[in-house]
Amino acid sequence: MFTNKSSEGRNNRCGEMIELRRKEMGISQRQLADMLQVAGLDIDKNAIQRIAAGKRFVTDIELVYFSKVLNLSYETLLNDFKD
Repeated sequence: MFTNKSSEGRNNRCGEMIELRRKEMGISQRQLADMLQVAGLDIDKNAIQRIAAGKRFVTDIELVYFSKVLNLSYETLLNDFKD
């Protein structure tokens, strides 16, 4: 049977890396949402929280904004955090 979740049941591969980078930068989830909004992505703190927890899918458009704001490549964002 086909599933679009990771083996751990997460809805995205980038949430853990986004959360790690956010903490490295010393910013809150709200601050990250604000930075993304300034860059042009309509997203709020609750969406950031759900992405970090793996409960929300991330679109390719959102991935572009995360990459820009967090100064990380797409490949880095998409690599398995635990590998």
